[in-house]
Amino acid sequence: MKQLVILSGKGGTGKTTVAAGLAHLAHQTLDIVLADADVDAANLGLVLAPVVVETHDFTGGRIAEIDPETCIGCGQCAEVCRFDAILQAGDVFVVDDIACEGCAACHYVCPVDAIRMVSQHAGRWFNADTRYGPLYHAHLFAGQENSGKLVTLVKQQGRLRALDDGADLLLVDGPPGIGCPVIAALSGADLALIVTEPTISGAHDMERILGVAAHFKIPTAVMINKADLSAEQSDAIEATCATHDVPVIGRLPYDPNVTVSMVRGQPITTAEGPVSTALREAWLVLRAQLDMGSRG
Repeated sequence: MKQLVILSGKGGTGKTTVAAGLAHLAHQTLDIVLADADVDAANLGLVLAPVVVETHDFTGGRIAEIDPETCIGCGQCAEVCRFDAILQAGDVFVVDDIACEGCAACHYVCPVDAIRMVSQHAGRWFNADTRYGPLYHAHLFAGQENSGKLVTLVKQQGRLRALDDGADLLLVDGPPGIGCPVIAALSGADLALIVTEPTISGAHDMERILGVAAHFKIPTAVMINKADLSAEQSDAIEATCATHDVPVIGRLPYDPNVTVSMVRGQPITTAEGPVSTALREAWLVLRAQLDMGSRG
């Protein structure tokens, strides 16, 4: 079983469009499992029309909780809180859930044990069926942290399902950027496909994510989306990739059919067009790089 992770140094480059198209193409010859690891804004399901089979709660970090019946209003907790997360409310103190960082200093200093650390219900993760294979995805609640932990959980569930089913490929739609969620998504990958765009910011952020992948020794390839909007910048991106010995496996042209397909809830590869053709050619290259077999 191979793992292909699709990433982008910044949001809005067309990463999920590419992921949905590759899911459609890969399913034609391989048994695949899908994971949407962009837990802060999961949207692969908008194109794949998943039917949720299971829903599970995700528990994030712990925060302080003060028992008003036990609190004696001494204020020691507020004095040691570095985040100004403890506020006075009459004769007792309360915790600001948003400001609390879960350091537990207040818990240890409280003379009457009125403060306990409680786990937060930080989100949910889902097991769903799609027309291309099982999909694991998640929703992190607003204001919650530990998205790297949730990414790890989603990807782990997808990997276990792929191993149980004897699937050929785990296809992961990863998060944008270069932070902890991206590192979690990259873990164990056989190949990272980085989707970029021909802009200055796109090229800059592509270099950053190339650096992350190189640090963890993950093989990479690059795809330039809307490449014809700036041939000069696309050429510059290819030159940069050449200096890093990273192949550019495709230049996707600007194609209004992408928007039409998204509105219809269909991968762009289900229709004919320049982007569909380019993705089909890129998939052949990716499959060769992954050394994939096929069902037939």
